[in-house]
Amino acid sequence: MTMANIAVWGDSIGRAVGFNDSLGRYAVIKPNYREMLLQSRAVNILNHARFGATLPEGLADFLDAGEVDAPAVAIQFGGNDCNYDWAAISENPQAFHGARTALEAFEKGLCRFAQLVQDRGKTAILVTPPPLDAQRFFAWVTRGLNADAILSFLGDIQHVYRWQERYAAAVHRAARHARCRLFDLRDAFLAADHFQDNLCLDGMHPNEKGQNLIACAIKDALPRLGLPTP
Repeated sequence: MTMANIAVWGDSIGRAVGFNDSLGRYAVIKPNYREMLLQSRAVNILNHARFGATLPEGLADFLDAGEVDAPAVAIQFGGNDCNYDWAAISENPQAFHGARTALEAFEKGLCRFAQLVQDRGKTAILVTPPPLDAQRFFAWVTRGLNADAILSFLGDIQHVYRWQERYAAAVHRAARHARCRLFDLRDAFLAADHFQDNLCLDGMHPNEKGQNLIACAIKDALPRLGLPTP
């Protein structure tokens, strides 16, 4: 059976980037979910995801990309969209600080992205962001900054988990509104025992174990996504 192609527009999660402890920097995890899926002949990922990308940036990339050689397009954003300017918060925690992409704009952007995909005769698949480990994430983003000031802005460390979860909820709403497929990657992580074990030191990027979890979740979801199974 010929493998189906899925084109992915997303951020570092889609790109399979994580923090490499031995290198001391971010790098593509090896092996990663794309390689695992290809090796098992489950599906071929045409990867257009970019490290650090937000939904508006991904949508612009999609519009510039031209014809997509895949029957389905996965749209995977949220992690950077919900993020804050932590340095600015550290300096002035009493001021208003918005996310990189406002929640309402994020949801509307997902609906527009999905509709554009469907207008091209492709299956649109919205992907929820995996959950954060709030403790590790807070420790990571406050390095070299005033952690107490940032905590006063947040109210409590778990605020970052709840805030990101609202963006995941927006993905669900957008999928219903656009009447498109949903791949609930977040639920796959939450269903795992000690989901934090699937994340890198930064508490947000999937590690090698997390890459395997993603690959398995995609294989399980293929029939629901209307794509052939191996």
